[in-house]
Amino acid sequence: MIYLAKVLHEEMKVAARNVNYWMSVTTLMPLLGGFIADGYLGRVQAFKSRTSSRAQGLMVLATVQLAPSLKPHHSLRLHEALFFVGIYLVSVGTGGHKPSLESFGADQFEEGHAAERVQKMSFFNWWNCALCAGVLLGVTVIAYAQFRIGWGAASVMLAAVMAASLVIFLAGRRLYRYRVPEGSPLTPLLQVVVAAVRKRRLDLPADVAQLYEVVGPQNINKKLLCHTDHLRFLDRAAVVEHGAGEDATGPWRLVTVTRVEETKMVLNMVPIWVATLPFGMTAAQVSTFFIKQGTVMDRHLGASFVIPAEFLFAMSALSMIATVAVYDRVLVPYLRRATGGERGISILKRVGIGMAFATVALAVAAVVERQRLGSAAPASVSVFWLLPQFLLMGLGDGFALVGLQEYFYDQVPDNMRSLGVGLYLSVIGAGSFLSSLLITVADHASSRFCRASWFAKDLNHSRLDLFYWLQVCIGAVNLVFYTVVTARYSFKAGSRSGDDIEAGSWRGDVPHTWNEDNLRRYCP
Repeated sequence: MIYLAKVLHEEMKVAARNVNYWMSVTTLMPLLGGFIADGYLGRVQAFKSRTSSRAQGLMVLATVQLAPSLKPHHSLRLHEALFFVGIYLVSVGTGGHKPSLESFGADQFEEGHAAERVQKMSFFNWWNCALCAGVLLGVTVIAYAQFRIGWGAASVMLAAVMAASLVIFLAGRRLYRYRVPEGSPLTPLLQVVVAAVRKRRLDLPADVAQLYEVVGPQNINKKLLCHTDHLRFLDRAAVVEHGAGEDATGPWRLVTVTRVEETKMVLNMVPIWVATLPFGMTAAQVSTFFIKQGTVMDRHLGASFVIPAEFLFAMSALSMIATVAVYDRVLVPYLRRATGGERGISILKRVGIGMAFATVALAVAAVVERQRLGSAAPASVSVFWLLPQFLLMGLGDGFALVGLQEYFYDQVPDNMRSLGVGLYLSVIGAGSFLSSLLITVADHASSRFCRASWFAKDLNHSRLDLFYWLQVCIGAVNLVFYTVVTARYSFKAGSRSGDDIEAGSWRGDVPHTWNEDNLRRYCP
């Protein structure tokens, strides 16, 4: 945001839109990267190749910022073009890097092992603590290097860190647990939909035990999902057509109950994904307008030291680290004892609490910005007045972002885990895109119906407070929608694996006992 404004001389609203577009691409690319990692390359190979792309993008940025002939005063257009090439190379690299690494880390815990399953619930908390520690270094050490040494030197440092991280990761390659890619994770879902449509005229059996499932040695290491009553139309894909010949048993005509339930799981996530998009819009303000506010306020700490505006982001990261640590070490043990649940509170409740905090953060930001604009000298208002909104956003992220990561990883089929992480990141990406769209709409509407646009060239003549209040209203209405959607949501049904079947025991979310007679019957 600062680079676009100070170096490329873009207007505030143009810079904000460009940041949001870049964030959108960066956080939507993992959908493609996760698909490739799950189905074809494998998570480790996808991580290695995309880490190289990120390092290349950073080196392009360093070259553009250091080479005298590419400086903005020589050719602003060329500098701008190469700058965007560099940052979008980083986006492409992120598409394979983030979903592969996060899902690969979670894969190191065995869900069937009771102790490791509990540890896995903490994994996403500490993963985000590590991420926030990186953010702290980025907005302090790197930001100070940008401020004092130059943008190019900071880009070289970042590229070196990226290369070092790859070396460290590869050093442990003999110790990891690996999952072999099984081909396109979307094909089985399409087969269920096609089979259900082709058999739409068939009646569903009264006893769900008559639905098709494969039980035997070939499934000894696979988890078989229990039947659920929602989206019953898809159950037709598992109806056996007796006497219909060999064509009735093809993969596009007959699928197992487990495949049907996996498809239901993915479809059930769509309303949740939609309901979390306003949170993505709110999160986009932290790296755009929140930072922009900091650049026009008094950032002096003492007589001579001036705080870089990026330092403010450190407050959000510190707040998130503190929230996650307290949640994992204090709240979860207490809630486990109080509720008897393994997680303490459900994942979706955790996300909802975070979304509420984020909405409150925007309300606080609106009040602070109105007070700043109303002061006699807006530029003399201390930047520390922005701390509450950054701290509240960090608090919201500690609940919502971590919860979304765990939700989208946990509730997708096992062969779609990287794609699941991509779905989580796409919430931020789509939210950033919607934020850009909202800026455009609000700009046109305010220019037409008000005396001036909410987004003037000078922040002191803009009305960011009204834009924040608009998002507060959207967030409040969305919280009601989210509550309705989550109240009707069904979590992944308990699963049974081949070795559990042979032993006659249950391993899953719901304790139960299975024998050969009721193996495929409905899970109560």
